[in-house]
Amino acid sequence: MKKRQSFKILVVGSSNTDMVIQTKHLPRAGETVIGGTFFMNPGGKGANQAVAIARLGGKVSFICKTGSDIFGHQSQQLFEEEGIDTSYIFSDSRNPSGVALITVDERGENCIAVASGANANLLPADLAYAEEVIGQADFILMQLEVPIETVEYVAKIAYEKGKRVILNPAPARPLSKKLLSHLSIITPNETEAEIISGVKITDLHSAEKAACVIAGLGVEQVIITLGAKGALVYNPPQVELVPAYRVEAVDTTAAGDVFNGALAVALSESRTLIDAVRFACKASAISVTRVGAQSSTPYRNEVDLFS
Repeated sequence: MKKRQSFKILVVGSSNTDMVIQTKHLPRAGETVIGGTFFMNPGGKGANQAVAIARLGGKVSFICKTGSDIFGHQSQQLFEEEGIDTSYIFSDSRNPSGVALITVDERGENCIAVASGANANLLPADLAYAEEVIGQADFILMQLEVPIETVEYVAKIAYEKGKRVILNPAPARPLSKKLLSHLSIITPNETEAEIISGVKITDLHSAEKAACVIAGLGVEQVIITLGAKGALVYNPPQVELVPAYRVEAVDTTAAGDVFNGALAVALSESRTLIDAVRFACKASAISVTRVGAQSSTPYRNEVDLFS
């Protein structure tokens, strides 16, 4: 069997500890719901994506900031066990590690509240010490759970070094045209795409229109994830909907993170964009059949065998 070619991927982002309660339904304002199972999982969008990349066979470095507390120490140990390069994980002596409180209902839908902690203190000054690893990576994958000035700083440096920058723009927020012009790929969901483009997405046609607007702001390639419908790939003249795989969802908590990690791995193996999105759809489909964030992330052999 021919050995897969793999290049270096750098993830810059958040690391949290997820505290999860499963309930029959999500609580409404002022409502107390007696839940079922409670468990804690390592999470954070950056960490989830780094773990996904490692499990799917990618060579990955991770830049984040954790508190100097038990959650931070546990996270570092877990990253090392996953085979992630932790050379540039910063420890914050003044702020606690990030924590997310997650409620999951019986349909697999969730609501999440995050206390950012040390994640909010990952600043451009920290990244100045990590320019070497930015220069070594071929792909840089980021999200928006760390300060936007940090994301903009890394994107600019990576762009100047000729690296491919992938941004998963979550949680949703407006983005500057300057940041967008430094990206190779952006992967919003419907809500995030609406905020960036100003186009309300109601169907495939409006999703394509939103992607066109985003591309016009300077992003080379746009991938809008559409949940159970799949993912719209906008890479003119190629515009294609990659269908989602039909599975019974249990928990959608980290589906987007698995999608983005898998996308980066597939692209690092020189797959076409469409093939990379198909691979990402497979990986995310497997993840929603399981509970938790990183605990739901599949390994490479599972994705290769999935159909």
